[in-house]
Amino acid sequence: SLTGFGFPVGPITLIDEVGIDVGSHVLSTMERAFSSRIKAPESLKGILESGRLGRKNQKGFYKYEEGEKQGPDEQIYALVNPDGKKASLTTEEIVERCLLVFVNESIRCLEEGVLMDAYSGDVGAVFGLGFPPFWGGPFKYCDHLGAGKVVEKLKSLSQKYGERFSPAPLLVKHALEGKSFFQEG
Repeated sequence: SLTGFGFPVGPITLIDEVGIDVGSHVLSTMERAFSSRIKAPESLKGILESGRLGRKNQKGFYKYEEGEKQGPDEQIYALVNPDGKKASLTTEEIVERCLLVFVNESIRCLEEGVLMDAYSGDVGAVFGLGFPPFWGGPFKYCDHLGAGKVVEKLKSLSQKYGERFSPAPLLVKHALEGKSFFQEG
């Protein structure tokens, strides 16, 4: 899971805390803006229609008693997976998909001028978004793996799951040139 990788909470806990309605709105707004890169889960609409808002109404992905999270609400599974198909992804694959999208989108922010530099992106990701501090941030993590390896993994994911996993052009450039985002020393 992402908490095993070092994030303070996983995406399901986060959306329950923020509010399923808020998370759904954010995802649909991002999907409209970046339709080739962001896909909101189709099941989120049914979850919202069922009246689940998360912690704020004590009805979400988790059960709550007296405001305290107790554990997963078993009834959510029918809403998340209405056709009953079993997911075939391993925990490692789920973490890799989430993590590499995070890294790739961070690099897109740098190439689009949203970030001044990789350092700012790493600081913002660690202190603002909960990226595991011992990895240093998405840019340091990319340097740890190597841009070529990240491109290779994203291309593989792109072939399996679509364009949203296509590597950012700046990442591809770094891979071709053997560059890292931070210089050693």
